[in-house]
Amino acid sequence: MQHSHFKIYKPLAMLSQMTSGEDRQLRKKRFLSELFDFPDGIMPIGRLDEKSEGLLLMTTDGKLSDTINSSGIEKEYLAQLDGLITPEAIMKIEAGVTIGIFGKKYMTKPCEIKVLDDLPSLPDADPALRIGRHRPTSWVSIIIKEGKFRQVRKMTAAVGFPTVRLIRVRIGDIKLENMTPREVVAVSITLTDF
Repeated sequence: MQHSHFKIYKPLAMLSQMTSGEDRQLRKKRFLSELFDFPDGIMPIGRLDEKSEGLLLMTTDGKLSDTINSSGIEKEYLAQLDGLITPEAIMKIEAGVTIGIFGKKYMTKPCEIKVLDDLPSLPDADPALRIGRHRPTSWVSIIIKEGKFRQVRKMTAAVGFPTVRLIRVRIGDIKLENMTPREVVAVSITLTDF
């Protein structure tokens, strides 16, 4: 069977799922199915929370999806933080911080994080984010090999610099590049990309 794969720029305020079994969610939320006429059996590989944006891979190959989700592949995020992050906070995140996952304490694995001196070239932020109304912000690149629920947001909040905008820009060797929100591109994906 020939499988189909896509990379998409998931916009802000959209769930990382095709639809919902809940009537209330169907009325109030937005789903990936509105972006493109995807083939039957398509599923997102991993997730991005509703308030996050950026690279999301889609596939009809469940085995590939499971392998990618369970294999500790690098995922790179650009995070705009509330406030000017300090070297101490960077070192704490790099070493691992304690965050809450479904009511239990969890110590994140060491990761790579660096402050970006130049603003990344990205589509404008959604006005709903209300960025920069009050305090200066800083941008960091964070590379993690795990993907706990809202992990990057919880890591930056744990050191006192909440994330105001979060964009995933890379999964393994697959990059967001210069895609724009809601864009869908058919790609070929093999495990060698990771």
